[in-house]
Amino acid sequence: MALAVPGKRVAAATPTLLLAASALMAAACGRRETPAAPPGGGPPPAAPASAASAVRGVTDREILLGMVASFSGSNKERGRSMRAGWEAALATVNEAGGVHGRTLRLVALDDGYDPARTKPALKDLVEQRRVFALVGNVGTATAAVSVPYCLENKVLFYGALSGADLLRKTPPERYVFNFRAGLAREGAAAVRYLVKTRRIAPGRIAVLAQMDDFGESGWRGAARELESLGVRREAILKLGYPRNTADVRQAVAELKKRSKAHDAVVMVATYKPAATFVIQAKEAGLRLFFISVSADSNGLAEDLVQAGRRFTEKVAITQVVPVPTSPAPAVARYREALEKHALGERPGSTSLEAWFGAQILLEAISRAGRDLDGEKVVEALETIRGWDVGIGASIDLGPDDHQACDAVWGWMLQPDGTYRQIELG
Repeated sequence: MALAVPGKRVAAATPTLLLAASALMAAACGRRETPAAPPGGGPPPAAPASAASAVRGVTDREILLGMVASFSGSNKERGRSMRAGWEAALATVNEAGGVHGRTLRLVALDDGYDPARTKPALKDLVEQRRVFALVGNVGTATAAVSVPYCLENKVLFYGALSGADLLRKTPPERYVFNFRAGLAREGAAAVRYLVKTRRIAPGRIAVLAQMDDFGESGWRGAARELESLGVRREAILKLGYPRNTADVRQAVAELKKRSKAHDAVVMVATYKPAATFVIQAKEAGLRLFFISVSADSNGLAEDLVQAGRRFTEKVAITQVVPVPTSPAPAVARYREALEKHALGERPGSTSLEAWFGAQILLEAISRAGRDLDGEKVVEALETIRGWDVGIGASIDLGPDDHQACDAVWGWMLQPDGTYRQIELG
């Protein structure tokens, strides 16, 4: 069940169909066609030069997008799934003729979830490969490197897989747009679920947080919610582990010392350390309820299922999308796109988030028109209000609001590694 922000208006729409219609309309209105191959074979002649060629990443035939994400290291599952979701979305719209006669292509580079590798990859994409926009960044520490660079170079930084506060400034930074709800909102939702639905006393909830901005953002949301329920912040058991590792041994040891005082843990962690924490805590005999904030669903499930059935019990996650088995129309289209364009990719939270985020950007590119540039896409994004991509939650953007969706869903892990949707309360 989504925790939609009060007052948000929902208006049904089908982005893929809208984009397909716009592509067909462009063709009907005399869109320039790709030149035929010359007699005797060989490649077709180059398209005539146009004003679009002066716009980075845009030609008469193509829009080039870039992604810097983790395709190696402890968070590689998220990077791989993020790329799969975006590529499935782009392949679907390309099949329908693209947007205003242009197809879209993604170039993805690996930073290994290591911010020291992020800027060189960004410079490669923007300065050498000349991408139009950067999409689907994975991680908060990497986003902290990416945002200043993108602002300096006036490059759209869109749909990062990070709920950190640094991406959600007031007023928003012009070239930074988010799809997902913030980590603070997810952390608060996790606490409310434990208290209202699981009937766990607020004072008996601990928090595990990765030791960086990602962990701190989720921690702040959980801590504020616990404070509102009468728990002093200094009384909350806060556990930590180093980023880009799954070294949770000390956190488990600290929790074990105070296990009689706790019944649940909110985990602000990537999937590998979250799974490792659950496994080690249960092996230590701790009988707790575990709820992770936005961990990759497939990675977490696979690790826990492999460990054994008992490790899947009493484990839930908050997510910024519905479960992939949802009957929602847009989720059905996502499953079809993934099956067709990402052979072997199991539906999951990260690729679903990427797919939904792509629908919004594609809609903005369509609204910006054939005479495309980065400023027009920013302005087009800011016109998307009261719009539903097909999940029942409103997409609302504007000059003073670059946060597209504030909804949070609850997922409960099942013994077979699937999830069922739960009420967060």
